[in-house]
Amino acid sequence: MEKLSIKTEFTSYDTLEELPESEREILLLAKKSLENSYSPYSNFKVGAAVLLSNGQLIGGSNYENASYPLCICAEQTVLTTAANLHPGVAPLALAIAIRNPRQVISRPGLPCGACRQVICETEMKYKQPMHVILQGETGPIFVFEKGIDLLPLAFDQTFL
Repeated sequence: MEKLSIKTEFTSYDTLEELPESEREILLLAKKSLENSYSPYSNFKVGAAVLLSNGQLIGGSNYENASYPLCICAEQTVLTTAANLHPGVAPLALAIAIRNPRQVISRPGLPCGACRQVICETEMKYKQPMHVILQGETGPIFVFEKGIDLLPLAFDQTFL
């Protein structure tokens, strides 16, 4: 038997002003995208934004359904929109913001497992890492250098 471990590193910023300007701009668009969230059942709003290598910024939000498994996450919305509007253009960074009208969330909300898989698949598709920037309504901002850091044992094409 051998005991193994996985280590994930990320940077935590205390304020928006500490972020590099390009990452600040993406996070602000993710926060603005919260306004477009369709979340009448949970009231849990998620906004996302992606910066593409051609300089384009694209925002998106979650879209709920009374049948919860059919909900569409903001991360999937924005990454597929970017891929369709700008085919072949690699995403450099993804920002995710959350809001719950019932309580102030003062810590970053991490993507669900399905979104982590989509983030990893996107990195594999373009053969380059993508920064992932996360913040709650208030509080610290976490920046991961690459999406695979969120799902270090991701399922990938080598299994197929």
